[in-house]
Amino acid sequence: MPALRLPARLAVRFVFPHAPLRPVTINMGMAMRAWFDIVELGGRRQDEAGIRASQALLEALVARECERGIAAQRIVLAGFSQGGAIALQTGLRHPRRLAGVMALSTWLPLADTLAAEREAANADVPIFMAHGRDDEMVGIERARQSRDALATLGYPVEWHEYPMGHAVCPQEIEAIGAWLARIL
Repeated sequence: MPALRLPARLAVRFVFPHAPLRPVTINMGMAMRAWFDIVELGGRRQDEAGIRASQALLEALVARECERGIAAQRIVLAGFSQGGAIALQTGLRHPRRLAGVMALSTWLPLADTLAAEREAANADVPIFMAHGRDDEMVGIERARQSRDALATLGYPVEWHEYPMGHAVCPQEIEAIGAWLARIL
């Protein structure tokens, strides 16, 4: 987190939840940390029940932070890969205004339901998306399609591509820090 170089005046606290252990189909059904089952790479079939269950877990975490005195409009939902998918799923459907949604090396889950389920409070929530052009897990085209779907619905998406795989690079961390400083 120090690499983000956020100003001390922002008084930022990070909460890093772990995905639950669950069987994952592409992992030969063995249990691993995952926000939802991955039946196949590419996303043609999605584990809607698992996605919505993880959305409920993240909603509970947001509620806990609000009960601790953190205003929802100061909360940024962020995640990498599956975590980024759940951040998008939850943040765009959350009934109270959030500060932003950060989605790294990920895609928009249940995209076909977003227009009907999105919340007006977050209709223009700032979204930061970054992706590696050589991502072997979540193809760049899938991420670009997600970005375009969000833009079509009017979401302000700040998009970054990097010459990397399914990872995070120093330039991305610098851009994340600048974005967080701007929205917070």
